[in-house]
Amino acid sequence: MNLFMTTGTYEYMKKMRDKYPEETMVVMQGENTTLVLHETEGKTVFQTPRRYEVVDGTGEFKEKGFFVFNNIPVTDEGRPIFEHRFKNRAGAIENEPGYIAFRVLRPLDSDTYVVLTEWESPAFFEKWKESQAFSKAHAKPAEGSAEKRPNIFSGSSYVTTYKAKPEED
Repeated sequence: MNLFMTTGTYEYMKKMRDKYPEETMVVMQGENTTLVLHETEGKTVFQTPRRYEVVDGTGEFKEKGFFVFNNIPVTDEGRPIFEHRFKNRAGAIENEPGYIAFRVLRPLDSDTYVVLTEWESPAFFEKWKESQAFSKAHAKPAEGSAEKRPNIFSGSSYVTTYKAKPEED
């Protein structure tokens, strides 16, 4: 599965989505931009998208929620380790209230992976961050532990958020 992203004005992104109703496209509003996701087994209709392969994922995107993009730069050597961690995760997020969908996206043109989640609202995302499941999923090995993790990151991670813009009636 592939996932493509591009940005533009809300009106243009909505027209593009409406032009391809058989495709899985989600239009969302960020702080200063509109983003559209195109998830497909094939090629994208975008001219110059950011391109990703889906490494892991559950749920189906809906154009009604709150989207969180955890952008994580990973070294070339660290890619297999990073992906292994996600492929062997506990899967606890799927049981969280307000959860809609989850994707781990392997970058095809950069070093920055994206861990993308969709929630019914920002409040559900905040509750997830305060949960035991979140703490367990993001725990670091204990000091002096036999499980010494190499540094696989090529930079600092950062989070971006978007909201699906409800259509005006």
